[in-house]
Formats: sequence, C-alpha cells, structure tokens
Amino acid sequence: MQGLFPYVIQRMLWAPAILLFVSFGAFAITRLGPVDTVDVIAGERADEEAKERVRQELHLDEPIIEQYALYLGFDVDRTSSFPFIEVDTVDGVLTTGDFGKSVSIYRGFDVWDIIWPRMLVSIQPGMVALFFSFTIGTLVGVNAALRQGTWMDPAAIGSFLFFQSIPVLVSLPFLILIFVVQLGWLPATGWGGPEIDVGPQEIALGIFSLHIILPALALSLPGIAGVARLVRATTLQVLGEDYVRTARAKGLPEPSVVSDHVVRNSLLPLVTVIGLSLTALLEGAFFVELILGIPGIGQLGVQAAQSRDYNVVLALVIIIAAGFIIANVITDIAYTIIDPRIRLGGPSD
Repeated sequence: MQGLFPYVIQRMLWAPAILLFVSFGAFAITRLGPVDTVDVIAGERADEEAKERVRQELHLDEPIIEQYALYLGFDVDRTSSFPFIEVDTVDGVLTTGDFGKSVSIYRGFDVWDIIWPRMLVSIQPGMVALFFSFTIGTLVGVNAALRQGTWMDPAAIGSFLFFQSIPVLVSLPFLILIFVVQLGWLPATGWGGPEIDVGPQEIALGIFSLHIILPALALSLPGIAGVARLVRATTLQVLGEDYVRTARAKGLPEPSVVSDHVVRNSLLPLVTVIGLSLTALLEGAFFVELILGIPGIGQLGVQAAQSRDYNVVLALVIIIAAGFIIANVITDIAYTIIDPRIRLGGPSD
C-alpha cells in the first residue's frame, strides 16, 4: 500500500494550481466587469485626472496578468524581453497575506480585519446546525433502515423530506411567526451573547444565547433528510454483509451488532459529507443572516457584492476556495485512517 505521506504531498501539489485558477477567475471578473474599479474607489463624480491618478497608483492601467501578479505579491521586470517575475518585491496575498483594504463598505480598513470577526460569527450557527443535522439524520437513517418494510421507514424519511423541500427563504418567516410573534420565546433579529476580543473588534458568542436557536433551526432542518437517506442506504448495505450475519449467528445481542458492526461501518460515507459541510461554515448563510440581521460572512458577502467592494469579494473567494481544498484533503486522509481497507493506490502489501 502506498504510504500516507506521499499521498498527502501528491494531493497538496494540486492545491496551489486550483487556488490560482479560481482566484484569477474571480480577479478577472472584478477587473473586467461592467463597473470600473476606479469609479468605485475614486467615485463616479471624480474628474478624469483624479481617476487616471488612481488608476496609475493602483496599477490598474497594467495588463490583467500583471495586475494579478502584483495582487499576489510578485513584481514584473519590464527590462526583460520576456516578463520575469521577481518574488517578494511587493506586498501581496502570497507574500504577506495582505488582502488589501476595503474600498467601499469599510473604506480604508484592512480586509482581513473585516472578514475574520464576521467569519467567527457565521461559524457559530453553522456548527450548531451541522451538529443537529448529522446527529438527528444519523439516528433517523439507522432506525429507518432497521425498520425497513414497516410504515415507520417511509414516514421517518418522508417527514424530513418535507422540510428539505421548503427553501430557507420560505421556512424562516414561518419560524419567526411561530417562535417570535405567536409564542414570544425567541428574539426576532440581531446577535447577542457574551463578548470576546478578537483583535480589531469584539464579537458576541451567540452560541450561548437565544439568538442561536432560529438560525440553527432554519439551517439544520433542510439537511437532516439528506443525511438520513445516505445513512439509511449505507446501513441497508452493511446489514447484508457477511460479518453482520456472522455476528448474529454467534448470538451477539442485537444492540451490540448494530452499534459495533452496523453503525460504525455505515457512517464512513458521512466523512466526505462532513468534510465538505465544514467548508460551508466559511460561506455563511446569506438569506438567514440578511433576514435575521446576523453580522456574519454571508451578510458581508452580499454587502460587498452590492457595494462592489472587490477586495472583499476576492478575499472571500480565496478563503472559501482554500477551505474547500483543505477540507477535501483532510477528508481523504480521514478515510484512510478510519478504514484501513482503503488503498491509496499501488500494489497491496
């Protein structure tokens, strides 16, 4: 069996290429879009002389490839017949981790100082929703598989498919109507809880307040059905395996057979789903954060797109793409650790 370390290195070698491809696509869209970046920075009412000065100062009059190289932190040597890229000559994303400054939403503030606190806010309802989606979905899926052929199987899956079929944009107002307007149990909007200092500003730990319930409920309900159906399918497959029949033939108690042999092996496909779902925590939930007024990364993304704050948009694309790549690599590694039968390629030992 091929070693784990060479496999990880092989996967990681693809990461920079994919990240460069995604980031260049986003960079090109923001620079070549219908709205001139100079108009956003200098203002549409600025005279042409001022706009040209901004264009030269930010190198926006250079070819798109050179602009992208400068954004990354490379400088282009124009004295060579073929442009030679010099490393570590300017501040950029790769050389210093500097995503630049906001040009419209929080003009003059560092982009990372804006994104980091928002990301910590979005992660909180996302983690709670992820926990309940996979916990409830796993329990429902296993029980539905064990009761195949009875009315409880389609009833359990069908009831959660109903919630999956309703978009969050539709279900969230009904949740507000029930829990906020009618019952008065939960706060309608906003974000609260004990505050902690994260550098440039403080963020509220809404995970310890009632503000977490509505967004977590709205985000978790649609995902339960998908997890339950996946777990049900894999559990049914595992129930037909020889080692399960052998365990039952040996007289092991049914709870022991289910917990030690069925559930453990049927949850392996969930590793991939969990890994990719963790990436979604970086994206935030656009509709939920906008409707409930949660100052998270989803709300920031919408505001940045509407305000044409291209530095913020680019930073969000790069961070989410990097998170997706890392999550895929971690998922593949977790597969090899959880199930030693999985081969990474090459002849077996």
